[in-house]
Amino acid sequence: MSSNFREKILKKVLKNPPDGDLKEFMPEDKYKISCIFVFYKRIHLMEGILFCLDEQDFKKNDFEVILVEDRGGSEEGRALKDKFPALNICYYNPPSGWGLMGYMRNYGLSKARGEIVLFLDDDTVILDKNFLGKMYDLFCEDNNLMAVIPRGNPSYCLLENRYSYHDPYFFTNRCIAYRRRCLRELKGFDNSFIGQEDVEFAIRFLAKNCKFKTTDEIQHYHPPLIVKDLNKAAAVGYSFSKSKYNIWFKFLLGINGARWLPRILFPTKKNLYMARFSCGFILGFIKGMLGAKPPLYT
Repeated sequence: MSSNFREKILKKVLKNPPDGDLKEFMPEDKYKISCIFVFYKRIHLMEGILFCLDEQDFKKNDFEVILVEDRGGSEEGRALKDKFPALNICYYNPPSGWGLMGYMRNYGLSKARGEIVLFLDDDTVILDKNFLGKMYDLFCEDNNLMAVIPRGNPSYCLLENRYSYHDPYFFTNRCIAYRRRCLRELKGFDNSFIGQEDVEFAIRFLAKNCKFKTTDEIQHYHPPLIVKDLNKAAAVGYSFSKSKYNIWFKFLLGINGARWLPRILFPTKKNLYMARFSCGFILGFIKGMLGAKPPLYT
């Protein structure tokens, strides 16, 4: 089933999508761009992407960097601000909501003061020094544009071509930019989501018929989908089963999450990982629907 076909179905069956859980926003724009990270440990990766932002030609006073460290934070995480003094870095370690990516994204978003919000992962890599400038120009060219999805390249392919199955335009927070007013209108993310809070937001974004653009003009690198165990996928399935959607739409979400299971019959690396994800998703989804406790995932 093509992504365009799924979008058409989505717009027909989901006329009134639920809101997210973010109720507090900064009152006005101070920067052109806010770059938001949620991270836990992996300080060496955060140093890498912060170096990429430090190398940008975009004026430092025109963008901010918001760091949200999960599970109480760390001295190493706090020290990142001092390692990159040229960047406007704000560091936070929320006292609650640990392990819930939806909550953590909302926490960072509540502190953002940029007209455009760029969500990034700690293992994202940006090589183009004019990435932020080109991205901002795309929004300036069209005031109705609510999101820009840069082309994502599999970083592992820099060394091994076998990882070339990366989806270049997946709706994910590994590298995606939104107009802040759109995030405000949709009230951000669902606080309860353990993982793939970005996919849940994309469902509401597309159901509202918000305008977005995929582009090769700006690109990033990110590790491809690698599923070593079922824990993360089960946490995602559980999150969707407990979401705010009605029972019929949850049923459709469950079917969509299971669509990769037949790929187990075609044992390429991509098919194996996607089939494993579907298996974990369904296990977590059923667990949530039966009212069991959430799966452990850190």
